[in-house]
Amino acid sequence: MSTAPPPTRSPVPLRTAALAAAVCLLAAGCSALGGDEDGPAADAAGGPGGDRMKIVMVTHGGEGDAFWDRVRKGAEAAAAKDGVELTYAGDADTADQADLVRDAVRDKADGIAVTLAKPQAMKAVVAEAKAAGIPVVGLNSGIDAWRSTGLLEYFGQDESVAGRAVGDKLNDLRAKHALCVIHERGNVALEARCAGVKKTFEGETEMLYVEGTDMKAVGAAVTARLRQDTSIDEVVMNGAAFALTAVESVDEAGSKAHVATFDLDKDLVAAVKRGDVQFAVDQQPYLQGYLAVDALWLYRTNGNVSGGGVAPVLTGPAFVTRTNADSVAEFAAGGTR
Repeated sequence: MSTAPPPTRSPVPLRTAALAAAVCLLAAGCSALGGDEDGPAADAAGGPGGDRMKIVMVTHGGEGDAFWDRVRKGAEAAAAKDGVELTYAGDADTADQADLVRDAVRDKADGIAVTLAKPQAMKAVVAEAKAAGIPVVGLNSGIDAWRSTGLLEYFGQDESVAGRAVGDKLNDLRAKHALCVIHERGNVALEARCAGVKKTFEGETEMLYVEGTDMKAVGAAVTARLRQDTSIDEVVMNGAAFALTAVESVDEAGSKAHVATFDLDKDLVAAVKRGDVQFAVDQQPYLQGYLAVDALWLYRTNGNVSGGGVAPVLTGPAFVTRTNADSVAEFAAGGTR
């Protein structure tokens, strides 16, 4: 899921550019595998005649979103290793996501990876891909819906488990009143996180819905709520950029609340090290992108199915706190955590 405010969308250019020509044509990846064109490396990476395997990844992340940059970076690393041609496209609008998948089906992709932020909107198009004989795997969002949607495999964090872990963490910190901020109404991952917090947190859990595409509005809404209720002692955000905005809101409101968040980036890790943010939950987006592409390659070349097709492959949650932030900072700076 996204951890920064999506920028202004331009779905038509994304569709036309993403699938008319590969955004990430990883020619170097093929040579890196070794062997000449007719050797084992070419046979493993491609189809009949040594053509490179084509994999398409479609997410609900906006262009320029730092979180999705890490997902894409992991996907590109796997594509380079496996010698496949990767097309990455993202769009916050579910109808446009479905269109991107249909484009991939028409383009006769060898495999498709999708996110299921709003699973029902993707169910029909996944069925179209399966009918065309194209394997589809899921990543990041939709852990409770991937099997019913018809996906082959799933890679991501169990958001309900992550939310419950945060609730337990808040109990350990002796918090009393948590404000869980959801920046995209209807996003199943965000809803599951806050519901998980509420399930295990022994204090009061309050949901606040904000418009995540407008960061100033997010900050204003959090500031206003903190001024209205001084009993709020913990603000739980759902993304690194949102958490840094919440830190400013706490200061503006004159509140004594602490800030915690799901997801991280290098700036967020630095904020944890300074003590501005209590902790972050890392779902490892780089790993999600990497595993999704690699799994499709393994399935097409060796028939492997991670999790046996019945269990998700979990990439989180892992807590980043002031005590272990140094060990994460190097990778966050490199754009892989």
